[in-house]
Amino acid sequence: MNIHAAGEGARRREEILALIGQEPVHSQDELLALLRKRGFRVTQPTLSRDLRELGVAKTPAGYVAPGSLATVTQISAFTLREDREEKVNRLFRTSVLSAQAAGNLVVVRTPVAAAQVLASAIDSARLDDVLGTVGGDDTIFIALATSSAAAAMARHIQQTAGIAPARNSR
Repeated sequence: MNIHAAGEGARRREEILALIGQEPVHSQDELLALLRKRGFRVTQPTLSRDLRELGVAKTPAGYVAPGSLATVTQISAFTLREDREEKVNRLFRTSVLSAQAAGNLVVVRTPVAAAQVLASAIDSARLDDVLGTVGGDDTIFIALATSSAAAAMARHIQQTAGIAPARNSR
């Protein structure tokens, strides 16, 4: 048994984890080139075996170490921000009956059974200042960081949905 080779494999695997932790690496070819730049003599089959032994996962954002998988959010996080926002805006246009700011909340009314779908899309879109949503059957509470952010969100929803601002019924 070649003791030096065993030590080399451990150092190489440590370097693999360091590389994928520092920057997005999207392919084995890319990782192979980075390792060779750092002086490692490695073949593609050896690299493939190292990745399997380390439990490294390949995601749309690149390779991820097993301990980092907990920090990877839903697959929608890998969708372009513009695409996520467009999906939400499309749902605003088709599903919103009214939207009104109340403090740092926005109360959104939808047709029956549409609130959960819209609330989930808002959560997945990770919109600025949105802290989270609570969706019922036909009503959503959107919690925002500030009351001014809530007012801006209510205006955006109203404009996108093509509805008039809600009037207070006092």
